[in-house]
Amino acid sequence: MSNSQYLYDFNVDEFNNKVLEPSFEHPVLVDFWADWCSPCIFIAPVLARIIDEYAGQVLLAKLEVDEGKNMKLAGQFQVRGFPTIILFEKGKEVARFSSARSQSYIETFIETHSSLLSG
Repeated sequence: MSNSQYLYDFNVDEFNNKVLEPSFEHPVLVDFWADWCSPCIFIAPVLARIIDEYAGQVLLAKLEVDEGKNMKLAGQFQVRGFPTIILFEKGKEVARFSSARSQSYIETFIETHSSLLSG
């Protein structure tokens, strides 16, 4: 995993502090992932590269669904497969995609759906 200051793990109890609250200032991508999931392993470095390129304009919060009560949050957001990436802004889900995607797809996804990025 990247050592990026814009990428962090969280758990279900930290959702408000680490996802919803920051989403009022920055788009926050939430990566619902599992360590047994090959596409999750594939997309992780792609997401890390993108987050580093945005240099703080976009944050990446990673939720390992198999740890503790984290699967409850995945259920709350009706996540059906892994990885699922959900973009949050202003405390709400804006858009999502599932499965591993290319860097250009993810960059276009962010640019298309984010209203908080500075022009």
